[in-house]
Amino acid sequence: MDNRAEVREFLMSRRAKLTPDQAGLPAGPNRRVAGLRRTEVAVLAGVSVEYYAKLERGGIAGASASVLDAIADALQLDDTERAHLFDLARAADGIPASGRPRRRTTRQAPSRPSLQWTLESITGGIAFVRNQYSDLLATNALGRAFYSPLIGDGGRTPNLARFQFLDPASRDFYPDWDLFAEMCVAIMRADAGRNPHDRTMQDLVGELSTRSETFRRLWAAHDVRTHGAGTKRFTHPVVGELTLAYEEFTLTAEPGLVMLVYTAEPGSPSAERLQLLASWAATQHATA
Repeated sequence: MDNRAEVREFLMSRRAKLTPDQAGLPAGPNRRVAGLRRTEVAVLAGVSVEYYAKLERGGIAGASASVLDAIADALQLDDTERAHLFDLARAADGIPASGRPRRRTTRQAPSRPSLQWTLESITGGIAFVRNQYSDLLATNALGRAFYSPLIGDGGRTPNLARFQFLDPASRDFYPDWDLFAEMCVAIMRADAGRNPHDRTMQDLVGELSTRSETFRRLWAAHDVRTHGAGTKRFTHPVVGELTLAYEEFTLTAEPGLVMLVYTAEPGSPSAERLQLLASWAATQHATA
């Protein structure tokens, strides 16, 4: 991914989303676009029009933190978008987001048995570990049963993004498929911005862009977000509809990996169906 192009498209897309009314500016006559003009962003940020134009052309290298903050304020970026802008600036300066020299990334599951023990100790919820490429690296027993449509019978490492955009079964598994697609791409965008030179991420984006028009369109929108916490709906082929709350945890011992846990509200129909799924999984394991 070309850092200058990433900066240009990101800033232009944020500017296009912000109307004069939202920015507290008069719309004025003869406005050909709904978003802000470059001159208006420059005024709001307190920089010259020429300097902002340079930034928006991708020349962000060397921009100070105060200037980046001013641009983020002018464009009303949220916390994730602001962090993404700073990630792009660090990459332009040749500084990885971690502050450490770049190293070869890995797609392999962590070898520490204690992490798998931790996952397996979670028996009332779905727990799994993923990396920045959306690879499903490790799960607990309930997670393996829950993600059985994705995991299948083996082969290459299950990948949440490939399942989302390339497997027709995902449209049954995710009743809110369009929302899931937007979230998936926005999370990948944020991860990609932290290291735009990551060849593995480039290859994954290239594959999905080639094979999915929807992914290609969403990637071009330059939206970013973090996962964090929330609620999602699923339709599992064994137990039916589930409404689950999720929490995401960063694994400090494994940079780049996160653990997600899905749970159901106690006493709810979804909680009963999770228990049914756990029973089904135990039966399948015993049979195997």
